[in-house]
Amino acid sequence: MNRPSFKDFKEKALKDREFKKEYEAMAPVWELRRKLIKLRIKEGKTQEQVAKLMGTQKSNISRLEGGGKASFPTLSTISKYANALGYKVNLEFDPLS
Repeated sequence: MNRPSFKDFKEKALKDREFKKEYEAMAPVWELRRKLIKLRIKEGKTQEQVAKLMGTQKSNISRLEGGGKASFPTLSTISKYANALGYKVNLEFDPLS
């Protein structure tokens, strides 16, 4: 028996209105996590190195980047992460339409 691909699973799941609503609500958080990882890699740092620069543990960085639980990182945490890599956070707001 063939297992469905992730693409097929996602396509089917997104047909459920409630699932789609939750999925779309998490999109900004997942985009943020992708940006954090991309920034860390661009700067040639490991999670352990970023943790040391932030004065925290690698497991906290792993959770921040991976988001096993649907959690929303604080602006303070995001700023500390960016600062540890030599960046500052710049927020922008886009209209919904």
